[in-house]
Amino acid sequence: MRLPDLEAWAIFATVAEHRSFTGAAEALGLSKATISKAVSRLEADLGQSLFHRTSRRLALTEAGRPLAEHAALIIASAQAAEEAARDAASAPVGRIRLAAPMTFGVSKVAPLLSEFLAAHPGVEIELHLSDARVDIVAEGFDVALRIAELPDSSLRARRLCTIQSYLVAAPAYLARRGTPTHPGQLGDHDLLGYTNVSGPWRFRGQDGADISVKAQGPIAANSGEALIPALVAGLGIARLPAFILGDTMASGAVVELLPQWRPAPIGLHLLTPPSPLRPARVEALIAFLGDRLRD
Repeated sequence: MRLPDLEAWAIFATVAEHRSFTGAAEALGLSKATISKAVSRLEADLGQSLFHRTSRRLALTEAGRPLAEHAALIIASAQAAEEAARDAASAPVGRIRLAAPMTFGVSKVAPLLSEFLAAHPGVEIELHLSDARVDIVAEGFDVALRIAELPDSSLRARRLCTIQSYLVAAPAYLARRGTPTHPGQLGDHDLLGYTNVSGPWRFRGQDGADISVKAQGPIAANSGEALIPALVAGLGIARLPAFILGDTMASGAVVELLPQWRPAPIGLHLLTPPSPLRPARVEALIAFLGDRLRD
């Protein structure tokens, strides 16, 4: 049996991460020639090109994109195996790449990290905040927090808690346009859309009935927090989670609509790459976030 060229796979993964032969060489402490030869060797073994190369740009080919994910998993599994083989009593060390939604990350996750880092001084955290859905494997994240109903995937997912959303509007908007008494009436109103959540708004009645409404209105944004000024100004009705509404709702600047038709709750999930092998530092962060965010 011919063994895979693991060195070439690891180098390929690093080049794919940095989108640069030079960047990979610096990251690995190898010469650029060694990097180039390893990638060429792997391409010859596979019988296909992995990168489009120009004088200014390096990009993965159609065949290279899925293989880069496999290569990243090979490195992650090897790193986890090495760490697991070390003395179990040693303190976790190294960098963790953590992705989280923007507003939730700022308000709920970032305040927790100082506590975690104080307990694990050998660990570094790179926190990536974005409401866009990241590709955990391709972008090299160890852990991601996601607020959504998850599609089937190879990622390992753990549901931490339920996030409740509310349908709200400013009193000025309701005075001008009237107050809806049923989700079916929302089609006659201006609805402020959150573009990172696809599909219609879903509502569940107290009798268990489900109703879906297509959101259309004067503004849509890929950040829920960005909708707050338009909402308070009376430009429309929004469906937003409690952690974004926060003080805006408590102050009375907006009021809840259709309390008997609450938007269907969504889950806060902790996601990791598919490999069951994880470094001790990642396991420690998973346990910490699971404990702090479960409520």
